[in-house]
Formats: sequence, C-alpha cells, structure tokens
Amino acid sequence: MARAERKAAAAASAISGEMTHKQIMLVLVGLMSGMFLSALDQSVVGAAMRTIADDLKGLELQAWVTTAYLITSTVTTPIYGKLGDILGRRRLFIVAITIFIFGSLLCGTAADMFQLAAWRAVQGIGAGGLFTLALTVLADIVPPRERARYQGMFLGVFATSSVLGPIIGGLFAGANEILWINGWRWVFLINLPIGIVALFMVVSFLHVPHTAKNHRIDWLGAVTIVIAVVPLLLVAENGRDWGWDSAMSIGMYVTGGIGIILFILAERAAKHEALLPLTLFKSKTFSMATILGVLVGVGMFGGMMTLPLLLQIVMGATPTEAGFMMLPMVAGMMTATIISGQITSKTGKYKMFMVIGPILLTLGYLYLTSFNADTVFWQASIGMVLIGLGLGQLMQTLTLAAQNSVPASEVGVATASATFFRQMGGTLGVAVFISILFNNLVDTIPAAFKRPEIQAGIKEALADKAVLADPNNAEFLKGLQSGDMAALAGKLNTDSSFLNDLDPRLARPFLVGFADAGVTVFASAAAVVAIAVVIAIFTKAPKLREKSAVQEAAAAAAH
Repeated sequence: MARAERKAAAAASAISGEMTHKQIMLVLVGLMSGMFLSALDQSVVGAAMRTIADDLKGLELQAWVTTAYLITSTVTTPIYGKLGDILGRRRLFIVAITIFIFGSLLCGTAADMFQLAAWRAVQGIGAGGLFTLALTVLADIVPPRERARYQGMFLGVFATSSVLGPIIGGLFAGANEILWINGWRWVFLINLPIGIVALFMVVSFLHVPHTAKNHRIDWLGAVTIVIAVVPLLLVAENGRDWGWDSAMSIGMYVTGGIGIILFILAERAAKHEALLPLTLFKSKTFSMATILGVLVGVGMFGGMMTLPLLLQIVMGATPTEAGFMMLPMVAGMMTATIISGQITSKTGKYKMFMVIGPILLTLGYLYLTSFNADTVFWQASIGMVLIGLGLGQLMQTLTLAAQNSVPASEVGVATASATFFRQMGGTLGVAVFISILFNNLVDTIPAAFKRPEIQAGIKEALADKAVLADPNNAEFLKGLQSGDMAALAGKLNTDSSFLNDLDPRLARPFLVGFADAGVTVFASAAAVVAIAVVIAIFTKAPKLREKSAVQEAAAAAAH
C-alpha cells in the first residue's frame, strides 16, 4: 500500500473509529514486539547474570541489576497509563520504546556493575510503558467482545518470551564472542533490531485518533507512589539477604507505609485528575478484578519462580534446559488463551473463565505437592500444563474485566492500574515464596539426613576410599563430622553448584530436602489461588461492550 493510500485509510479509520483486521494486525506486530522485549528482559538477564557479574567483577552487586529494572518498570506503569489518556497512546508508546532501545544500547556498553544497574533502570523506564500501553491501544481499536481473541496473541508472546528468556540468556552467556563483542552483551544488544522493527511498525501503522484534554499532570501522585512503592520493592527483593526483621527492612516497611498513606491522600485531593483515580474502585467489578489480579500475581510468579529452581537443583537441568522444560506450561497457556478467546468473542461471556482459571491453577499446584527427588519430567509436566491452562484463561480475562468496567475515557488508567497491581502481587509472591523455600531448607534437609535409606547411602559412600579422597566431597565430609546439618543446609542459600560435583549418595539429602521445601511453596501457592476461586465466584461480570474505545469516542463526538 502506497503512503498516500495508508494515510487515507488511517484518516477514514480515525473518523469512524473502525479498523480492518489487516490494519489491526499490522499495529499488533509493533505492539507485540514491544511487549516481547519488555517481558523478555524480566527473565533473560537471570541466566546470564553469573557470567556478566564475573566479567564486570561485581558479583555482590548482581541483585541491583534486577532490582533497578523492576523498580522503574513498576513505578512508571501507572504514570504511563495516565499520561496516555492525556497525551495520546501513540506518542507515548513511541517514547517508551525509544527509551527502552536507548537503555538497551547503554546496557550493552556497560563498563561495570554500577553502570549496568543504572542503564537497567533506564531500560525499565521504557519497559513500564510497553506492556500497559500495548494492552490499552488494543482496547482503543478493538471492541471488548472481540478483544479476547487478540489479547490471546499478547499472552502467547508474554509466555513465549518468559520461557525464551533463560534459553537466550544462557546461549549468549555461553558464547565468548559474537561479531567481536562479548557474548553476554548481546543479551541487551539483541533488543535493538527487534525494537527498531517495533518502532517502525508503530510509527507507520498506528494511527489512533486522540482528542487533546485539558488535564493537569498529577505530579504529587507520581512522587508519592515512588515513596510508597520503591521501599516495598527494595525489601521484597533484598529482604532475605537483609533479614526480614532487620533495621533496614523495618525502615523500608515504615517508609513504604507512610508513602501509601501520602499517595491515597494525594489521589483523593486530585480527584478525577489523579494518577490512579480512587473512583475506579467504585466499580465492584474493577475492585474484584484488581484483587484477583494481585492474588493471581502472587500465585503465578511465586510458584513459577520455584519450578525452574527445582528443575535445576533437583533434576539437574541447566538454566537453558530448564527453560525448555517449562514449555508444557506455555502450551497450556496458549491453548487455553485461544479457546477462551474464541468462546468470549462468540458468546460475549467471560465469567466462567474467571472461575475455571483459578480452579485449574489450584489443581496444578496441588498436583505439584506430590513432587519429590525421584519425580521425572513427564510427571512434573502434568502440573505445569494445569497451571498453564489456568493462567491462559485468567491473564486476558482479568484485564478485559477491568477495561470493560470503566468508561472509554478511563480505559488507559484502568489497564495501567490492573497491570500495576498484578506486578506488585507478583513481586510480593516471589519474595514470600522464595523466602518460604529457603527458610524451610534448614528443617527439610536435616530431616532428610535422618531418613534410613539416606543414612544407608551415606554410610556406603563413606566406606568408599575414592569418595573420601575426592576434594569435591571434602567440605561436606567436614560438615558431616561436625554434625551441623543446618550449616550444610545453609549452603544452598548462597551457592548450589557444589551439588554438581558431590558424590550422588552424599548429594541425595540435599535433593530430597529441596524437593520437600518446594512442596511447601506449592501448597502455599494453592492456598492463595484457592482464595481467588472464592472471590471469582462472587465477582459480577457485566456484558461486554460492542464498540472499541475509539468507536465510543467517535459516536459521542457525533452526538
């Protein structure tokens, strides 16, 4: 299509608020590329972090590389939502992806860990807009009833990128050089060509009409949300190292609590100009969808972070192999997404998925409570499929419910709010469940040592002169002589690599204990998601509107 024809088509679409399927798909390519980058960078760095930290000589600072990205991407999410309503989604999406590309380039050139953490923060500022603005633009151009079909594509991209992250990170980290550049730097530089494609598609094909609004920016809300969220994110990410009851952690709790109070007061004062309007919560559907989002975020991210650890430590998989082993979950998510999206589009009904989704999630986690040191992949994959089927029905449905519960003029801030609370739930879930996992090791591993079959295996190993002479077993044998099983268990809190070279008979209690601790996490995740089932049953699901946000705005302007 010639440029003049594209402009004419865009103008016609702007007047009516309608877009053809082809126009929508061209826009979605750009939006999904941006979302892919945002989701990918949440997981890709983890697999490569050890290599990055060794090369930049800053292993003790590795947590800040992750934390910096998390903080800025989370804090900016509601800000992008509000600014999108004021300034227009197209312009802001272009800004967000440009910042992300620039941040990626800087990360790829970092000379030390301090620089890398700073540039990751810049990346996060861009990433905060990619996910929420993509979903908001979709709401602008596609009616709620049809939206479920397209949102399934977004979820597929999200799921795929989450799995590909460790694989790509592991592959790049394992390469010394690619095109005369250190392999790990391509973890960030690969974002440049993908980001440029996304930018081109958005600039060329995204023409969503926007009416300038005489709104003031809620700067006080922006400042107070930073005061509220940043300390809580910091303690969530670092509390296990600091100590949850340490002076540093308590200081963060207090600061965050004060920030929450100040933020609520600021938003009450700002009224309809608020960054996160409290009037949104007058809608019972929006309120319940938000609570469900938090619970699902806790259960989803908390449980999903535990699975790769079990696959690597208990089953002995590499980070790359663990990424591939998560594919059953992805398959479940994509299957459920496609089916639920088609049914929602044909019937206009979505309440059933808000109930069935958490039920399947609960069943998946309950199934995984049978996980043990002898569990094989196909057995674990059954639980993963159930979890995937649950998530596939929930992720898009909760966003759809939040968007459908507010007027078209507030769809941007509603989408951002729903995304923000789900992210906060996810961060909380990871912090809590990972703490449960590692805190339980001091009990489960000593308990494993007491099992008769394990004692017999250790006795057999100790009678083997080759085992006694192997330096890889020396530290374990020293700990065994001291009788301090808790100290041995504590080793897994810092470094699990010693298990790779330890005699299998001596490693057995660690594998059994770690699997038992993982079961506690799955049971906790099941309990959280079970609460979501109850809430979902009592959540009202109004009929999906037949027009997109742009179509509604065009109709209102015509009258």
